[in-house]
Amino acid sequence: MTAAEPPSEDLSRLAGLHGVATSYRPAPDRTVDASAAAVTRTLTALGVDTADPAAALAARERELRARLLPPTVVCWSGTPSAALDALPDGTRLRITTEQGETRSAVDQLPPGVHSLTATAPDGRVAEAHLVVAPARLPTPTGRSYGLLVQLYSLLSRRSWGMGDLGDLGELTAWAGRALGAGFVQVNPLHAAVPGAPTDPSPYRPSSRRFPDPVHLRVEDVDEYPYVADRDRVRALSERAALLRESVLEKGALIDRDAVWELKREALELVHEVPLGPGRRAAYADFLAQEGQALEDHATWCALAEVHGSDWSRWPAALRDPRSGETARARAELMDRVDFWSWLAWLTDAQLAAAQRAARDAGMGVGVVHDLAVGVHPQGADTWAQQEYFAAGMSVGAPPDAFNARGQDWGLPPWRPDRLAESGYAPYRRLLRALFRYAGALRIDHVMGLFRLWWVPQGLPPTEGTYVRYDAEAMLAILVLEASRAGAMVIGEDLGTVEPGVRETLRERGVLGTSVLWFERDWEGDGRPLPPERWRADCLATATTHDLPSTAARLTGEHVELRHRLGLLTRGLAEERAEAAADTGEWLEVLSRLGLLHAAGGGRGTSTEEAEVQAVHRFLLRTPARLVGVWLPDAVGDRRPQNLPGTWDQYPNWRLPIADAEGRAVTLEELAGEPRLYALVDVLRERGLDGSGA
Repeated sequence: MTAAEPPSEDLSRLAGLHGVATSYRPAPDRTVDASAAAVTRTLTALGVDTADPAAALAARERELRARLLPPTVVCWSGTPSAALDALPDGTRLRITTEQGETRSAVDQLPPGVHSLTATAPDGRVAEAHLVVAPARLPTPTGRSYGLLVQLYSLLSRRSWGMGDLGDLGELTAWAGRALGAGFVQVNPLHAAVPGAPTDPSPYRPSSRRFPDPVHLRVEDVDEYPYVADRDRVRALSERAALLRESVLEKGALIDRDAVWELKREALELVHEVPLGPGRRAAYADFLAQEGQALEDHATWCALAEVHGSDWSRWPAALRDPRSGETARARAELMDRVDFWSWLAWLTDAQLAAAQRAARDAGMGVGVVHDLAVGVHPQGADTWAQQEYFAAGMSVGAPPDAFNARGQDWGLPPWRPDRLAESGYAPYRRLLRALFRYAGALRIDHVMGLFRLWWVPQGLPPTEGTYVRYDAEAMLAILVLEASRAGAMVIGEDLGTVEPGVRETLRERGVLGTSVLWFERDWEGDGRPLPPERWRADCLATATTHDLPSTAARLTGEHVELRHRLGLLTRGLAEERAEAAADTGEWLEVLSRLGLLHAAGGGRGTSTEEAEVQAVHRFLLRTPARLVGVWLPDAVGDRRPQNLPGTWDQYPNWRLPIADAEGRAVTLEELAGEPRLYALVDVLRERGLDGSGA
């Protein structure tokens, strides 16, 4: 078959029964067909034999007709389950709850993931996972504002060349107590894939389940003061100071690998200090709590030190986490496995401490953590959970108005069938671990709970297709785990979103994300959306880590940057004119509403600073429950943290927060920055503070 050949009728029907789309709509008036090659390879990745589509279709139809229940059944509290209502009259139910109790009806079941056995009158028996979840997450009772920051970019005079969890604790304590902020949102802190150099993107991690120990504040580890070799400790501290000063004083980029080299050497010394009885008991509890998942993660880390970080190139027997050879290697490397397990324990503890600091400072939410959409294909998660990932597939995005060639993110997708069969076990464990130290969780590309664009390996992103997930089950698990933790959920729902998704998320209490420059009346005149017409259930911001800073957009410097890097698709004059028109239209709105005139902090306030303040005054005019301030905006930083479409042309994920002149600004300097306090005064004019969420 050719790449462009459309699927046959049998293949299309077979795909539909497995949740694989055969077309998509990039616009309401346009439908694009998927190729037969893309559909076939996607079905193969789901374990479907497509050699004879007609036979496979007939077999699938027989299977579905005979099935009493899907592998996972959802029951929202107070709402009947459609799957259970469809059972034949006289079907007997036997439910074993998470607590070990046996029930014969779903009425008044406690929230949780229970085991269900259904026996039909004709003798058919079905076993399923029964997810009982609250109908929705509580809506925040008030409004609050918070800071958005990439943690690595926030250096203090105590950090070792990049921001760490000690800095996060200091930031939350200061922002809560002195600024009245209700939350601090950070980038994903997932474990990275080690390399030379390490991929600096926090959105392509080795593991989403476990955090990266590079974020540890070494001096805050209890055993640090008792390291015997004080000369080595002193030497490492001096090298860390040089690394920090190279970023803060000499304009060097953040060097994650150099930071980790120093921290690992220091932590090796700390690891030699025996734990006291109480600490050892706490560590043992952590090992028992995390179980097989932590053992697998630590084993991968230990094996990667020996064989490299690409497990697909390891000796064949070691590619299987359950092989006898892997068990023998784990035993031989037990000291290293323990080291990596210990690091996970320390990092978990410091993350929890940062959230406690936020709550102690009066923050209603505290730390908002970020869940990346996927993991690196050669990382720890894909090695340990191979059965859950679709081989030969990558997640991306189809062509759209902004990217005619589509996108391939290089992230292997979870198999929806295997997730459902397991009762979404890996997804549940992931969420539970993250919510343990989060006041809220941001879900990157939250539309992925509904469907993901799968790109077969070797084909361009244009030759992909959508694969559906059981959104009801994915949402039920999310709501269940968030409610257990007393946490909020914020979905990143920017860009193209299929109809009904935002409404479904809102129904379940999941907040959305609204960015000022994208909020226009797209179904009307295309003009900036008036503040009163914004949705309330969202986090409203002026920008994000993937977009120009507010100062850069207002001055047009984002266009100049893309021009210098050769990224413009049209002439410079045309791009400048379009950007100026867009900005001018927003400034006209701000002026008409009286926000630009009211902005400014007195003598010495620049026009640009006044405009930044006006932008945030506008956000306050919306009903958005949460308002986020990109921390670099508070000091006039011109540079984006990430410039999509670049790799080595731009220092993505390696820039410290800087002022308008590009000089790095420390956490200590931020705490005394007049421009920041002037912006905070704007935010607090309407009574926004940390207690309202």
